[in-house]
Amino acid sequence: MQSAAEASKSSTSRRRILFIAVTNILSIACLAWVLHDANIGQLRYEIERLNWWWIAAAMASDLLVYVWDAWRWTLLLTPVQPVSFWHTLRAVYVGLFANEVLPLRAGEVIRCFLQSRWNHVPLSISLATHLIERIFDGVWLMACLFLTIRMAPRVPKFVVDGGFVLGLLVVVTAIFLAIAMYWKEQTLDTLARAKWLGWVHALVKDLHLIGHSRYLYFAALISLPYLLMQVLPIYGVIRAYQQLDDLSLLAAFTMMVILRLGSVVPQAPGNLGAYQFLTVVSLLLFGVHHGLAKRFSLVLWAVITVPMLVVGFLALALTGVRMHTLHREAQAKMSAQAAPAVSGRQGS
Repeated sequence: MQSAAEASKSSTSRRRILFIAVTNILSIACLAWVLHDANIGQLRYEIERLNWWWIAAAMASDLLVYVWDAWRWTLLLTPVQPVSFWHTLRAVYVGLFANEVLPLRAGEVIRCFLQSRWNHVPLSISLATHLIERIFDGVWLMACLFLTIRMAPRVPKFVVDGGFVLGLLVVVTAIFLAIAMYWKEQTLDTLARAKWLGWVHALVKDLHLIGHSRYLYFAALISLPYLLMQVLPIYGVIRAYQQLDDLSLLAAFTMMVILRLGSVVPQAPGNLGAYQFLTVVSLLLFGVHHGLAKRFSLVLWAVITVPMLVVGFLALALTGVRMHTLHREAQAKMSAQAAPAVSGRQGS
């Protein structure tokens, strides 16, 4: 007979497989919709007439976005322990590469694992600071969504509803983190009897340092440029596309907001399918013909994804570890992190 632990692990594995299957099916359905009536034969003609200077600028600006991201992460970690910017940048690019080839955004965990390994930062702090980054991104994204609703025509209801759900999630998560940051003693008193939560005690103390550091507020401010910089590669591809170069910066801004909202939901590797679907939805708001919008979505995805794959692969190669090995080690580290809590509950 299976033990309770084995049964629980088996059940979790089945749920994970089912979830991956559902997300992949939805992504395939989105991609099928994009390819239907897209007149793919016209795509070659349009690619031949691309302005490749704008394409190069779009690729470069997209890669530079994550240099800014790595700088922000180093700032957040400074109160706990100064970390190497070079190591942080490599961890970010490896994580991005993992998101392109593995399901369920596994790169988010992998980048935190690498940050912990290379810079000797507790994994819990690496994960927490990455979560703080996402909270900042969510706050600014909500502000951008508000502007989009006011300025762009007919934003779909599902985008607005998705933004509301994300905003609620950001607020709830921010409250819990704020409690740990600013009410350290009260939080520790609450956990005082839970001796098996020793790693949480250390996490709360480190979060308290971050919460009382000027770097936290600086990181919050520079999260807005980080978000706005993501408009540049989209605008660059629009300008490169002769059939769309009359679109304004507002169209690129709207597309960035909708694509970022869509990326919150777990998808197939590389956001394939959903990325194209949301790009088409964005362009239809500005009166672009659906066939042209569908073909453009394929070009935009390639321009954004291919450089990330190349740079991410090079960053991974520098680690000297294969992706599947790195993924397995990151998962094992996460399991070991949670193990004290499990054993503590069983022994109580």
